[in-house]
Amino acid sequence: MTRWGILATGHIAGRFAEDLRLVPGAELAAVGSRTPEAAERFAARHGAGRAYGSWAELAADDGLDVIYVATPHAAHHEATRVCLDAGRAVLVEKPFTLDLASTTELVEAARARGIFLMEAMWMRTNPLILRVVELVADGAIGELTSVRADFGAAGPFPPEHRMRARTLGGGALLDLGVYPVSLAHLLLGVPEHVHAWARLGPEGVDENTGIVLGYDSGAVATLSCGMVGATAITASITGTTGRIDLPEPFYRPGAAVLHRAGAEPETLTAELVGGGYQHEAAEVQRCLAAGLTESPLVPHSTTLEVMGLLDGIRERIGVDYA
Repeated sequence: MTRWGILATGHIAGRFAEDLRLVPGAELAAVGSRTPEAAERFAARHGAGRAYGSWAELAADDGLDVIYVATPHAAHHEATRVCLDAGRAVLVEKPFTLDLASTTELVEAARARGIFLMEAMWMRTNPLILRVVELVADGAIGELTSVRADFGAAGPFPPEHRMRARTLGGGALLDLGVYPVSLAHLLLGVPEHVHAWARLGPEGVDENTGIVLGYDSGAVATLSCGMVGATAITASITGTTGRIDLPEPFYRPGAAVLHRAGAEPETLTAELVGGGYQHEAAEVQRCLAAGLTESPLVPHSTTLEVMGLLDGIRERIGVDYA
């Protein structure tokens, strides 16, 4: 039995707690929040055995095997550091932190202590996404030439919303754009060329962002994210002999359509059970059982490379969280 703690009590924490019920061998043992009242309400709603009114109390619980950090991303660094300092394995909601420097600090701390640490980029543990990666690697669509993906939300987000708060890492890029960027990285790796443009809101965060990544292989990735209009949230992966289309939402698709040159389209399907968070939880438990300190599906190197790429995009569009 893997004994989980959840740090934070918001919407994502609740969705993760519900999906944890779908994971064999998982137990929601404890929850921690900034107040005892919030923790107790969450524990009663989701069946957690213990409720703590501080992050430190949760991290100090020796009856936990791993803690899922589900705070808004501006608090990821602080919360994860509390857990690592207490010797706890950690699954951190994406994006890992606000920048590469703070991400690097946490990765180095986990490595120095030999503690498991993983970013909760659930797309990279999704079975159908992994099947698509296999198809590409096996040459099903030839040599990759392009990746296209978008993620836009309609809003509107009022001025007081966290999406518009610069000090909280607001804007479309870190919250939504991390998905298209991560998909491009998953398939094409680190680009040699990065171009980006964004319209910034009065708070200084990006409202609508376009990104073009170039690779010396000749491949390109055209990506977009925004919080001023609902986009299709789809993706297409094109190669020299075919294409794979991912319908909405591309990061957790119910199907993938494979187009091979000269052949009828093939549809690959996946049963959508729960919210989709159970796959990352199962991966954490697999790694802990195997004595691993990082996941081969979401390794530290990937988290660092994607965060460095996000830093570079932010620099180009003029968004600074300092």
